[in-house]
Amino acid sequence: MIINQGNLAILNQSFSAAFAGGLAMAAPMWSQIATLVPSTTAEQKYGWLGKITKFREWIGERQYQNLVQHDYAIKNKTFENTVTVGRDEIEDDQYGVYKPVIEQLGQDAAMHPDELVFAMLNAGFTTPCYDGQYFFDTDHPVGAPGNQVSVSNFQGGSGAAWFLVDNTKVIKPIIYQKRRDYAFQAKTSLSDDNVFSRNEFVWGADGRGNAGLGLWQLAYASKQTLDVNSFADARAAHQSFIGDNGKPLVIRSAELWVPPALEQAALEVVQAERLANGASNVMRNLSKVVVCPWLTA
Repeated sequence: MIINQGNLAILNQSFSAAFAGGLAMAAPMWSQIATLVPSTTAEQKYGWLGKITKFREWIGERQYQNLVQHDYAIKNKTFENTVTVGRDEIEDDQYGVYKPVIEQLGQDAAMHPDELVFAMLNAGFTTPCYDGQYFFDTDHPVGAPGNQVSVSNFQGGSGAAWFLVDNTKVIKPIIYQKRRDYAFQAKTSLSDDNVFSRNEFVWGADGRGNAGLGLWQLAYASKQTLDVNSFADARAAHQSFIGDNGKPLVIRSAELWVPPALEQAALEVVQAERLANGASNVMRNLSKVVVCPWLTA
């Protein structure tokens, strides 16, 4: 290919289309468990976390539910992924070899929020959430100030972690905060330093955002052996959560999230018609099994 700005513009169009194709090809999982929150600042504060309220009969004047304010915040970070191709290779018509690389760059951009969101979920055992306790903990304070009790969303254990998730509500357990979407850019001008000094063209993508912890009430973790008994106990505990006002949160343990190593155990718990002893499996189909390769805790 003759190296001139016209041909390079056509090449950039082709690579931009390849990037967009990679984006469209991806099937990320983060939206199943995380709330998307657009961000317009360097740091987003979530003072509303924990303000779970309920309707009441309107008798007399309105009652203002001034619940505890929290200072939980998520700082945005910038992420990039960049590839270089020698000018000589483009000149020798080898650019077709790199189209799959650019497509992969697009797919990686679409999948990167998964990495952020599930890293946060895995870290929930050692990372504080809005109430100052670890996201998965045994002593979350619940109730009006001065009249609080400890509530657990962690069953304990020391094995591979599995999670019951209520993703039926507007708010989800994890927050994916997006400051700037992933965008594809090229540095192929013959006057660019990378071309002049290193004889190479550069294509890259970058975006800005981060993940954080949402409402702990919407997720229940266990490191116990995954069987019918531990599943039933965890489900009962999860769905019994109440709010600060003492009313049920109406939690639905809709999904059972497991790492690949626990897929068989999870399917035996919620899909098998009968247990190993021949008894009917009363837990059958109560939760949907979701196998997630990002789960490593």
